[in-house]
Amino acid sequence: MHPRIEDYALIGDEQTAALVGKDGSIDWLCLPRFDSAACFAKLLGDEENGHWRIAPKGAGTCTRRAYRPDTLVLDTEWDTEDGLTRVTDLMPQRDRAPDVVRIVEGVSGRVTVRSTLRLRFDYGAVVPWMRRSGGHRVAVAGPDSIWLRSEPTVRTWGQDFGTHSEFTVEEGERVAFVLTWHPSHHPRPPLVDPYDALRASVREWRRWTARCRYDGPYRDAVVRSLITLKALTYEPTGGIVAAATTSLPEEMGGVRNWDYRYCWLRDSTLTLGALLSAGYHKEAEAWRDWLLRAVAGNPADLRIMYGLAGERRLPEFELPWLSGFGRSAPVRIGNSAVDQLQLDVYGEVMDSLWLSRRAGLPTKPHIWSIQAALMEWLREEWRQPDEGLWEVRGGRRQFVHSKVMVWVAADRAVRTLEEHPHLHGDLHGWRQMRDDVHREVCEKGYDPDRNTFTQHYGSQELDAALLLIPRCGFLPPQDPRVIGTIDAIRRQLGHGGFVRRYDTEDSLVDGLPGGEGSFLACSFWLADALHMTGRTQEARELFERLLNLTNDVGLLSEEYDPRTRRQLGNFPQAFSHIGLVNTALALFDGEGAG
Repeated sequence: MHPRIEDYALIGDEQTAALVGKDGSIDWLCLPRFDSAACFAKLLGDEENGHWRIAPKGAGTCTRRAYRPDTLVLDTEWDTEDGLTRVTDLMPQRDRAPDVVRIVEGVSGRVTVRSTLRLRFDYGAVVPWMRRSGGHRVAVAGPDSIWLRSEPTVRTWGQDFGTHSEFTVEEGERVAFVLTWHPSHHPRPPLVDPYDALRASVREWRRWTARCRYDGPYRDAVVRSLITLKALTYEPTGGIVAAATTSLPEEMGGVRNWDYRYCWLRDSTLTLGALLSAGYHKEAEAWRDWLLRAVAGNPADLRIMYGLAGERRLPEFELPWLSGFGRSAPVRIGNSAVDQLQLDVYGEVMDSLWLSRRAGLPTKPHIWSIQAALMEWLREEWRQPDEGLWEVRGGRRQFVHSKVMVWVAADRAVRTLEEHPHLHGDLHGWRQMRDDVHREVCEKGYDPDRNTFTQHYGSQELDAALLLIPRCGFLPPQDPRVIGTIDAIRRQLGHGGFVRRYDTEDSLVDGLPGGEGSFLACSFWLADALHMTGRTQEARELFERLLNLTNDVGLLSEEYDPRTRRQLGNFPQAFSHIGLVNTALALFDGEGAG
């Protein structure tokens, strides 16, 4: 039986991440970066596409597992007839090379444990050459080299091109494995001590989580979401990837399978808000600085997403040798949506930089010049149709959310000049632009008969992104049009008590067959909107239902299917965890943890 998406836990070193299943198997790992080719790709194929399982011999799913409190160190335990065994998994913050550390511990009794390692470079397509060197195993193929250091004896079996070890652990005994990657033309990097790495990782994560200023209800869930966001951060640049995976399906067996190992501008304001509100100004500044580097250049060339270091070319292609998660094909690498026009990102960038200025993040002389250039381009181009927030592939339209975010861009530019009159800019012209956009949206994007804003001009359809209208200040929360839009979205896009992005079944907008689940970030937005319009009890009830969707270690994917009760989409999803943090802060901050 194929695992479920929620069967996985995340470990990482803030440059890449691995997914560990309940059966003790690492089924996904890209080295050396989030967006590198995977050396374990069983997640999207089968065992022959690479994995590394450590578990008691003959055992299946673990008995229990949990992160050590306030860390990204994972403990997985099996109760067997012979005793209790624990496997501790972590990726220490790297010095020069990425390491995966796996420590097997005998808790009670005497248990036989088996390690099965199948390395397959290039997303499961390339079987490396394995050799011995200085007591270690070395796997090499093309640009990739991986060293396996093992305290138990390992041996390579020719039939399955795997490396295997079988050993016993007794109460109080520990044995360790360390897997280290480096470019094949470089010498072996220094070896880490696995036990020192464990102690240091626990210490560093707890030092980091201690900075969280939130002390309200559900603090553990908020901290776990912040740890997840930290784990999805590419530390060298400050960029935050949308997820650690590619091609996990939005519909089982469907084709809505996308690569999310990149950084989306649409997440920028909400990400900054979560980090700043939770007390993580250093991380917020790093994300702001990544944003500034990424968007620098011709305003007409602004992308909706970028690579980890701000790369702009992310060509999309398919991997036909991988069958897909739950046979959901195709498996895609890269994302052609990078070339779309989404006017909302101009609003996201302006809002993020306005928020960072107001929060007191250290300013830089060129920030305002970038903003002014973006505004001048947007003033001339805002009336064109675009592909919208959700990267639809059914053609451009006059999306209402996009126009609302154009208004946000103009509003933040005006407010910045009003608060900082020494800055240069066309205050009168941008005020006029703000008024023009507002008037057009209210005239063309609002359906008075149904008392709701619509997905695009003249449309009968709705879009959950409209829930952000009161949050961004386009209209006050108590405006009847806002309340009407919230109620219409609940009726029309409600799905098992949560919210879909838009109607995929009756819509030609996205240009794709099939459907998708409830979108978790949008469901958090609904909770926010309910709270802002005075329905706080309903908002809290929805928030608690959303919390119940987290898996056993507190992680959320992109979507949820209420019918099958399964998580869907790439995992873990930054957008979902950002929503959890922001909604908790809005609903409970200041209440105390009682």
